[in-house]
Formats: sequence, C-alpha cells, structure tokens
Amino acid sequence: MLYKQEHREFMNSLSKFIAAEITPHVDDWEAEGIFPAKELFKKMGDQGFLGVCKPEEYGGMGLDYSFSLAMAETLGEAPCGGVPMAIGVQTDMATPALARFGSDYVKENFLRPAISGDYVACIGVSEPSAGSDVANIKSNARKDGDDYVINGQKMWITNGTQADFMCMLVNTSDGPIHSSKSLIIVPMDTPGITVARKLDKLGMRSSDTAQLYFEDVRVPQRNIIGEEGMGFTYQMLQFQEERLWAAGNALRTLDKTIDDTIEYTRQREAFGQSILDNQVVHFRLAELKTEVELLRSLTYRAVEDYINGENVTMMASMAKLKAGRLIREVNDACLQYYGGMGFMNETLVSRNYRDGRLASIGGGADEVMLGIICKLMDTLPKKRKG
Repeated sequence: MLYKQEHREFMNSLSKFIAAEITPHVDDWEAEGIFPAKELFKKMGDQGFLGVCKPEEYGGMGLDYSFSLAMAETLGEAPCGGVPMAIGVQTDMATPALARFGSDYVKENFLRPAISGDYVACIGVSEPSAGSDVANIKSNARKDGDDYVINGQKMWITNGTQADFMCMLVNTSDGPIHSSKSLIIVPMDTPGITVARKLDKLGMRSSDTAQLYFEDVRVPQRNIIGEEGMGFTYQMLQFQEERLWAAGNALRTLDKTIDDTIEYTRQREAFGQSILDNQVVHFRLAELKTEVELLRSLTYRAVEDYINGENVTMMASMAKLKAGRLIREVNDACLQYYGGMGFMNETLVSRNYRDGRLASIGGGADEVMLGIICKLMDTLPKKRKG
C-alpha cells in the first residue's frame, strides 16, 4: 500500500494541527496528568479529523481505512503517547462498532457528536479480573421495562474521567460466554456511575485513565449496538482496527526516536570520538531502522487486505505483536546510547520508554497475540485421545 497525494495532503494538515495544538502543550499536560479532551477534540472535529472513515451521513468523511492508518501514523509526531492514544480511542476503538452496526438512533445521538468533537468517547471492556481475557468480564445488564440496568466495574479506561459516553461490553444473558455479551452505549452522566479514581500510571501520563463503578445504571434498551448477544463478536472486530491503529501509530515515533538518537550520538563525545563513531552503535541503529521498515510493510499490507474486505485477524495480531516488542527494543537501545541523559525525564526518549511499554499490554497482551497467531496457524497442541 502506498500513500497517494490525497493521503499526503491529509497528513500534512494533521501535522500542522499537531504542531500548533498538541506539541506546545504536552509538557504541561504530562505534568498535570490529563489533557483537555473536550477542548482538543472539538478543534479536531471542526477540521474533520475525528470522522475520517465514518459515514458521511453522520458527519464523517467516508474514506477508506488507509486514511485512518495515515492519521495514526501522523499522530506519532506528537511528543508523547498519551494524547495520540486518547484520540485513537475516540476514532478507532470506541466507535467502529457503533458506526458499523449501530441503529440510526445511536448513530445520530452518539456517533455524530463523537465525529464533531462535541462528545468524548471511551471504550469499556477491561475489568480488574478481565483484561486481555475479554470473555471473563463480569459486568452485566438486565432488562427492566424498556431499559437495561447495569451493574459492575470497568478498569484502565482511557478518557474515563472526561468521557460523555462509553461503548460498554456487558453480559446480557447467562448463555455461552461468546454469545452472552452485548455492546451498549452508556451516557457517562447517568446516575449510578462513579469515577472511583484517576489512575496513576508509569507512562501515558497526559491521558486520563479511570476505574469506574456502575450501580443500577439505567439506560434505554435502544442504546444497544446491533443485536443482543453479538457484543463479543463486535468487539473482536473492533479489536482489528485497534491493533492496526496501534501498529501504525508506532511507526513515526520509532523513526523519530532513531533519528534523534543518531543526532545526539553524533554530537556526544567519549574517549576522543563521537558515540556514533562506534561501529556497535551505528550498526545497531541501522538494524533497528530496518526492523521499523519491516513493521511498516507488514502494517501497510494488513491495512490493504482489510480495505479489500479480507479477514486480517492474523496479520493485525502479528503487526500489533511486532509493534509492541519493537517499541520496547528501540526505546531501550536508544535510551542506552543517551547515557545518563536518557535517564532524565527532560529527554524525550525517556518518555517514549515509559509510554511505549503499554503497547505490549493494552489492546491484547503479547501473549494473547501469540495465542491468536498460533490458533490461526493451527500449531496449538492437539488433545490426545483416550
């Protein structure tokens, strides 16, 4: 997949927005542990950045997923991971199922304002006992009249303290675990919702993350996305876009980390020569740059197949797995070459080191990606007969 002129014009516009509206404020947002999502998202919505692949009839641009990849990759120019991740939740994690399977009612009342930036969205899947193990969630919704009454809790919720609505995965029956769940849109100002705490994280510090409790939270049954009992399936499809987004978002950040390290090691001297003059250093950086290009090729290929309607579960899982591991490898190596300065919070590589660690955990841990890949390769051990 190659970007065309339309992609490059879009990416250039987004780059200018990042330079003007995100980069100058990142240090303050990191220190505060939160960024003004409602204010920033409204500015993005006004410029069309929050509905790139969403239906035109609800305010989106109606473009194919290559433009979502272009957006994810360009957001890697921001000097932090938290703000791009929060934007990705809005565009590629909390709203794909809503746009694809939602009724006209939920699209009009929740998708449209999410695209315009009037609403901040969050995705409610993870729980204290069910992170990557999505099928093990305990939150439930029972019918009462025309409503669902929801009880449970959600954990590690990005945008959780600022969100206007949650795309929430809950159990709506006692049936088999893969057909007992539904996705329901829950307005976050509904009585019974409590923000227990804003979580204190190792990285992604500019993005607010919450633990939330739901006690007899009453929402209309018409807030359901698609069919009851199909929530697990919808969420697995939603994960495809989330994982492609994660891989795409890593690319420019990795490029910049390597480029910055080259520049720093070229200027820093030790034992009578620049650090970069050591063959072990410039060979290692060349190897890492090659790895980034391989990740780019895998991600682009997966997105092209996705656009063509193919099932990319395996390739999206591979791209997400490789991205998480390569982020850790690049940041660790580059931080080492910065020496003592790499251990200082004032150096961007140290922020990338902290922020990047989440990539191997969030959206399905590395081990889950490996399990999916093994299953699709049919390499799992066979049960012995008898």
